[in-house]
Amino acid sequence: MLGASSQCEVRCGVLSDAPALCAVFRETWSQTYLGIIPHFHLQSMIARRGADWWTGTIKSGGVLVLQVAGEVVGYATHGAARVRGQCEGEIYELYVAPNYQGIGFGERLFEACRYQLDTRQLPGLIVWALADNDVAMDFYWRRGGRPAGAGYERFGDRKLRKVAFAWD
Repeated sequence: MLGASSQCEVRCGVLSDAPALCAVFRETWSQTYLGIIPHFHLQSMIARRGADWWTGTIKSGGVLVLQVAGEVVGYATHGAARVRGQCEGEIYELYVAPNYQGIGFGERLFEACRYQLDTRQLPGLIVWALADNDVAMDFYWRRGGRPAGAGYERFGDRKLRKVAFAWD
């Protein structure tokens, strides 16, 4: 992986990325949410995110792809904030394959999202993270986000706390 950062590219997703995004989603969510989201619900969510889902999402815009040495290893989805408030832009999801975490690729993807949202004149940024996802909570805190709200996500009979991080 030496020199991988010089071979890193963040770009808009294209239709041919759908199968690779499906694989990255499966790998990252399986690892990230193991023991957090109940197994049945996690597997159902992963099963729904096949190549067709990714094709539709890419067509609608707002998908950035992280590519290292020609391989898709991460993604982010972003756009207008889903909840009206002070922040008009939102990063819906940002994931980097486990073997590529902790070496700055997530930060590059995050900053590319911020740039895209600024370009779309969506001031302020909000990102939601499950409170039990320590890696995400730490990542957004280190990026300068501060808790600006909280809520709950229901998975069957289990309610998981989620935290909104905001940037001006």
